[in-house]
Amino acid sequence: MTIYSAEFIKSSKFMEDCPEGNKPEYAFIGRSNVGKSSLINMLTNKKGLAKTSSTPGKTQLINHFLINDNWYLTDLPGYGYAKASKSSRAEFSKMIENYILSRKNLVNLFVLIDSRHLPMQIDLNFINWLGEEEIPFSLIFTKLDKVSQKEFSFNFKKYSQKLRETWDELPEMFKTSSEKKIGQEEILSFIEDTNKYLARNKIYFGE
Repeated sequence: MTIYSAEFIKSSKFMEDCPEGNKPEYAFIGRSNVGKSSLINMLTNKKGLAKTSSTPGKTQLINHFLINDNWYLTDLPGYGYAKASKSSRAEFSKMIENYILSRKNLVNLFVLIDSRHLPMQIDLNFINWLGEEEIPFSLIFTKLDKVSQKEFSFNFKKYSQKLRETWDELPEMFKTSSEKKIGQEEILSFIEDTNKYLARNKIYFGE
């Protein structure tokens, strides 16, 4: 897939304020500081489309971008930011939960995992919750350039083993580096193939 246009549409505090759900939507979520904004900028070839920050937990709203006038890319608030106030964390959690459970045109949720770490319980809990709610999702391992191949292989193997404890079939997994543009083609091809499947089967949203 070639990205020829990527346009910021709006930021929403509540799911009800999101743009009309009349196009396929692909959302990105992960723990704070997992590299979500950098990944979005890399995928769209548009530096600065999603605001990056050295401060974890910067994204606090649901941000919608229209890609190729055809589908939405959605940047969701990160979860698990310890320095956020308890009330803020509860508000983020409710916002994220409402969006994920109620957004009818959400086709796939990309859950970002930091390649540098062994399986973290907060990620595993979130992934298992998605399974319980039957939300379609994929995993994206980020920051591949920040870790040795040996260390990543070990961490990836541990994640796979952990997931197999509760999953009969593992979700689609992507390996990425925003710095080196690793994984860009694979993720965009996945989205393109999914959009073609929707069109072929005449699956439309609000049209």
